[in-house]
Amino acid sequence: MTIKKIIGKVHLWLGFTSGIIVFVIAVTGCLYAFQVEIQALIQKAYTHVEPKNASYLPPSQIQQIAEKKLPGKHPHSVMYGAKDKAAQVIFFEFEPEFYYVIYMNPYNGEVLKVKNMNRDFFRIVLMGHYYLWLPPAVGQPITIVATIIFVLMMITGLILWWPRNKAAAKQRFSIKWSAAWRRKNYDLHNVLGFYITWVVIFMAITGLVFGWQLLANAIYKSAGGKKSLIYQEPFSDTMKLAQAITLPVDRLWIQMQQEHKDAETIEMHFPVTGKSAIEAAINTDASTYWKMDYRFFDQYTLKEIPVEHIYGRFKDAKGADKLLRMNYDIHVGAILGLPGKILAFFGSLIAASLPITGFMIWWGRRKKKPLPK
Repeated sequence: MTIKKIIGKVHLWLGFTSGIIVFVIAVTGCLYAFQVEIQALIQKAYTHVEPKNASYLPPSQIQQIAEKKLPGKHPHSVMYGAKDKAAQVIFFEFEPEFYYVIYMNPYNGEVLKVKNMNRDFFRIVLMGHYYLWLPPAVGQPITIVATIIFVLMMITGLILWWPRNKAAAKQRFSIKWSAAWRRKNYDLHNVLGFYITWVVIFMAITGLVFGWQLLANAIYKSAGGKKSLIYQEPFSDTMKLAQAITLPVDRLWIQMQQEHKDAETIEMHFPVTGKSAIEAAINTDASTYWKMDYRFFDQYTLKEIPVEHIYGRFKDAKGADKLLRMNYDIHVGAILGLPGKILAFFGSLIAASLPITGFMIWWGRRKKKPLPK
């Protein structure tokens, strides 16, 4: 048996072991590609407000109004956006698990929508993409292994695609639409797979970085990174309790507006316990996340607390820190704007088609009648 035949067998059996999972991951990724743009259209009734030349309500007042809508639940944060955008009050907890967003008019406190995110279509799609709708401890390892197998399949597929000579090369770059369906299916699998190989491999690797810490650390350290990749909130100094400042989140919110004139969104996090710090997340480009400033303050003294992980001030981020911060925006294509999202969409769509066309190639060969003697 030749090396190419061995690679072909490996490619086939890797496809059998991961095909269905890869299909689910790719389809959900395809559906999620334009979720920001789609939601902006279908949720306009409660995400947009009439812009006014007036001040927003401070976080403490927004918090009081929101807590009346979800009694017994503590708000995680409130996010302010552009003058025509509703404020978003996020309620999120792991145990007991819940996730709500309250959309509110930031000028007068009118509640526009109380949304259970666990019933949101794109949230459900995302859970399928991450965990196959299984418990995270079960689903995440399965998606990681399937994605690793898919990367190996793309590499072995490229080897199988590689033409032996110039004559064969002419047939490897285009689909013969006039041919029989079996030949068209073969071309769809091979030609589309070739053109999208490196796009899909980059998407797969950036997807693995989310859940596979070994790979994330290897990439980060190779790029010269020296910080921690694990987000960890610093603590306030409880010894300063006697010096506590009234309405600390409101004061910091005013300070963030003064210090970040170019901010498109400002998200203020409410302290959960007496030890919690106050986090302010400031984004100067609401279409991406990698340039965000994450700032932490002592809730009693409002003194800024430095952090040892990559999610701190953007001005303090080194090249390796920025690379890991970019990971999500690279994965979804947002790093390149709308063209990047289109590329991610078609990459996911073609990736979803490969297990199907590959199975049909195998099934067609299996059913192929032997030539008469």
